Amino acid sequence: MRKTFLVIGGLLFSFSSHGQIFDAIKTVVKDRTGIDMNQPRTTTTTPYPSTPGSSNASVNLGSLTSLQISSGLKEALSLGVNEGVKKLGVTDGFLKNEAAKILMPEKLRRIDTTLRSVGLGSLADQGVKLLNRAAEDAVTEAAPIFTSAITSMTINDAKNILLGSDNAATTYLQGKTQSQLFTAFQPKVKASLGKVGADKVWTNLISRYNMLTGQSVTTDLNAYVTTETINGVFKMVAEKESGIRNTPAMRRTSILKKVFGAQDGR
Repeated sequence: MRKTFLVIGGLLFSFSSHGQIFDAIKTVVKDRTGIDMNQPRTTTTTPYPSTPGSSNASVNLGSLTSLQISSGLKEALSLGVNEGVKKLGVTDGFLKNEAAKILMPEKLRRIDTTLRSVGLGSLADQGVKLLNRAAEDAVTEAAPIFTSAITSMTINDAKNILLGSDNAATTYLQGKTQSQLFTAFQPKVKASLGKVGADKVWTNLISRYNMLTGQSVTTDLNAYVTTETINGVFKMVAEKESGIRNTPAMRRTSILKKVFGAQDGR
């Protein structure tokens, strides 16, 4: 080290300008110590470990197993079904819920206009009311069907669903189970249509229309109400899923907090 300083001292007298002196010093220091004085010194810091709620989505998701993600999604869907069925399965649950209300079948809406034009608007209103009453009665038996479909659902792309849109899990479930649910639920809807008297009212309603117009209109009310009832439940499920995704206070169980807390940073 002493030799290095002697060399530097000699250089101080061998160069005429301060710039040359400093350049020479840097060269010698680099040769002797390996330190390049032309490069700024940098410091490295040890990052703090991520904490729950961190915006580092990959780290958060990496802490979850596929089973945990699947369990969280299924629990959210089950909550949506159970709460949706409870909300819809009461008097006016469908009729006064604008998101789920069952309207007159599109192909029969001309019946509504015709009946109202001849003073039979109350009959048209009664027909729509009873479609919704049938749905309200039938949907109370739907929860086990939906729950079974959710429980047996395999989510191979669970992370994609978790990081998807606000209703990604609902859309996935609907696409995978709509046909199965329709087959299982249709007999219940048919029974409810008869139970509330909707089948008789609609036979009378269509008969009146055909007599007034000379036409022969028919429709499968059972299939229509079954589809609309299932769609109504899925709308409630989607609403619940969106709430759980976007409102931490709605995550009432540990698995919901863990799984949907992880997706907050996406």
